[in-house]
Amino acid sequence: MSALLATRYDWDALDETSRAALLARPAQAVAQRTRDAVAGLLADVQARGDVALREVTLRFDGVELTTFGVSEEEFAAAHTAVPADLREAMQDAAGRIEAFHRAGMAQPYAVETAPGVVCERVIRPIPRVGLYVPAGSAPLPSTALMLGVPSRLAGCRDVVLCTPPRKDGTADPAVLVAAQLTGVRRVFKLGGAQAIAAMAFGTDSVPKCDKLFGPGNSYVTEAKQQVAQGGAAAIDMPAGPSEVLVIADAGADAAFVAADLLSQAEHGPDSQVLLLSDDDGLIERVQAELASQLAMLDRADIARQALSSSRLVKVSSLEDAFAISNRYAPEHLIVALREPRTWLDQVEAAGSVFLGDYTPEALGDYCSGTNHVLPTAGAARAYSGVSVASFQNFVSVQSASRAGIAAIGDCALTLAHAEGLDAHANAVAIRLRRAAA
Repeated sequence: MSALLATRYDWDALDETSRAALLARPAQAVAQRTRDAVAGLLADVQARGDVALREVTLRFDGVELTTFGVSEEEFAAAHTAVPADLREAMQDAAGRIEAFHRAGMAQPYAVETAPGVVCERVIRPIPRVGLYVPAGSAPLPSTALMLGVPSRLAGCRDVVLCTPPRKDGTADPAVLVAAQLTGVRRVFKLGGAQAIAAMAFGTDSVPKCDKLFGPGNSYVTEAKQQVAQGGAAAIDMPAGPSEVLVIADAGADAAFVAADLLSQAEHGPDSQVLLLSDDDGLIERVQAELASQLAMLDRADIARQALSSSRLVKVSSLEDAFAISNRYAPEHLIVALREPRTWLDQVEAAGSVFLGDYTPEALGDYCSGTNHVLPTAGAARAYSGVSVASFQNFVSVQSASRAGIAAIGDCALTLAHAEGLDAHANAVAIRLRRAAA
């Protein structure tokens, strides 16, 4: 088992340097190389547009495309190709995703903060958004649902979706059907960092978008961060290689825990899975289950690579486990404890939490209703998962009558003078004099 997953660690036996190394994400090891490669690709697409996109698509996806947009004929063919049971499952999932996200939608409000002074917050959809749906080693139609549903609820005027082409030059049919279910009709066959570049800068084929959404590998994540830093487009969050942290006690089902770890490990070789437990026996049972379940997976080679940078950690108490989890800030946190809800208050930083033995992370990936586009790489300390609000702007509005400025103008004058901003003070003072007259 040690060849598959790093040797069991005892948290109390590690010094601070070793603890930091244990919680390091594997993608950090290639960060500089990734940054340089992505920067070059972004610059190329920005300079040469569709020409660069065709060359990059041929090099990385192995397909030569003359046009990137998905035609109506391709949408129709996709609908025919997708089995009825899969279409029905996607419809069911979309319904639950909508129910959850609709319930959490923010509302505009107004309040009179002083006589004659009304402050409001109005909500406006982001005009044009770009959705990225991975489809490399595993197409993810569920991601099209997770992004398409809240963008529709938000009322975005223009929604663009990019997904990698298959070797025959078509987009994955299930992704196209999922896009249709959410009302998305502008789909482009573009993957990787080049898709992010196209939506951020715009080309003759792909419109420039105001904000970009979606998960991806380390290259996609880096591309999103670079276009955001350069001011080309806003982004939802760092949503890179998948990760899960499981906190389990002696009563946890080792088969369940191992299955949850493997379900994230199979996403990609740069995924990371961690187990924290206060019970040596549970860790040993999970190790055995990992070995037996891994042998049955079609994506065993991918999972095996991810397991090589994953961790099984013995802690002295569950309180320590939650402290470590908060430090790591996992994308997914599974609380496999006997009374899981009583521990929820201990969670300070996590993208999404799964309580109890019968709540696998896979439910959140597909159809429980919560969103699976979540912050990774520790970003859960400050970012939240995608919601309808992610696709909206919240604009503050204020209005003051003559009585209103008379009521609060002196407050503004005092603060402006304290800051030495005479023009600010004058803008208030001349109105106070007019109001008094």
